[in-house]
Amino acid sequence: MYIHKEGYKPIAISALIFGIINLLSFYFISYSMPWLSWVIFIGTFGLLLFIISFFRIPNRSLSFDDNKIIAPADGKVVVIEEAVDEEYFKEKRLQISIFMSPANVHVNRYPVNGSIVYNQYHKGKYLVAWNPKSSTENERHSVVLRHTTSGKEILVKQIAGALAKRIINYSSVGQTVKQNEELGFIRFGSRVDVLLPVGAKVHVQLNQTTQGGVTVLASW
Repeated sequence: MYIHKEGYKPIAISALIFGIINLLSFYFISYSMPWLSWVIFIGTFGLLLFIISFFRIPNRSLSFDDNKIIAPADGKVVVIEEAVDEEYFKEKRLQISIFMSPANVHVNRYPVNGSIVYNQYHKGKYLVAWNPKSSTENERHSVVLRHTTSGKEILVKQIAGALAKRIINYSSVGQTVKQNEELGFIRFGSRVDVLLPVGAKVHVQLNQTTQGGVTVLASW
């Protein structure tokens, strides 16, 4: 396991705040109310560990298969349905949505090999990520990949949730990417939608837990 590069600054700031709070607690509280000083230490230490854990990247054996769509994120499958995409395709697509809780690994990966033909950031609301309206009303970043072999296109949508206040996206139009390379990162609870061609064979079920870069969502 290692710490993602997006975590270096937040962890450093959190560690500094942890040190300052507990130093002040030691000098001004510990003598008269040692129990309160311990409560402060345990609470702030727990929060620091949570922030460190949020940016963790576990060691995994990733899945690679040019005929399969690999999960772009850790989380739970909350939607498997056909829906009309109004943003790019303007037609019905097969939507698979993955809800990412604050406890999940939050790096996002490219589900297929391909080239980026569309890349668009949208400002929006911060509804809870499991709300169906979050796909179209929340802050989000959409990327369309054209599969290298088949030429088929899929849309991957990073969606901010009630706690997610920053979507990080590394993609750009014209870029050629490989399956499981990093697409981006979302901080503190979010959702990722994958819009596939109707007729794709789905390999996951509702409420199933996914691992980004490992779980096979569907195949062509």
